[in-house]
Amino acid sequence: MRALRMVLILAVVLGGLLVGADRIAASYAESEAADGVRLGAVKAESTDVDIKGFPFLTQVAGRRFDEVEVRLTGVQATAGGRPVRIGELTASLHDVTLDEDYAIERAGRADGTALISYADLAAASGRDAQVGYGGNGKVKVTGGVRLLGRTLTRSVLSTVTLVDGDTIRVRADEVPGEGIPLLEDKVRSVTDFDRRIEGLPKGMRLTKVEARADGLAVTVTGRNVALTAG
Repeated sequence: MRALRMVLILAVVLGGLLVGADRIAASYAESEAADGVRLGAVKAESTDVDIKGFPFLTQVAGRRFDEVEVRLTGVQATAGGRPVRIGELTASLHDVTLDEDYAIERAGRADGTALISYADLAAASGRDAQVGYGGNGKVKVTGGVRLLGRTLTRSVLSTVTLVDGDTIRVRADEVPGEGIPLLEDKVRSVTDFDRRIEGLPKGMRLTKVEARADGLAVTVTGRNVALTAG
């Protein structure tokens, strides 16, 4: 019994050393991957990578990770030819393959969420308008128009939808006209807009958009997604 106890203790110690070495290697790989992983042409202020699964070294030997979590902050993309800042983009990458240099190369499937603040959405709109949360999944857009020598300011509640898997569309549900001719058209010229999100990796598309209190949440999904800087 004493000999068996010694064997068990030794196994626990060796197992702990192996686990420790595995985690050290994983932490180093996550740091290296953060410098090399790219989601298309977008650039980010910072990138964090979390490689899931155990043991890590066995996954490396097979040049494949089951799952990798990526978090990018301060993402610079483009929308309709205009710069747009995405405050945070988180993505779960599945069936991730490594290249011959053991760098993350491609994901068989990717699912993520991009969060765009209303200030950043207003900046990307190309309109002289303020954008905020209107409650109940609506966006509130406020802008002023010149009509008959007067500046009229109007706020509208707008619905946000996706078009063609890559375009965010903002449309006012209703414009208070007050019987003034041409007012609705002029207000809509300020409050309504489409912006096509560009620079995402080939194979990724927008699948859902939701107006929330903390910003516009855009869901993205993709298949066979390239993740390297090149």
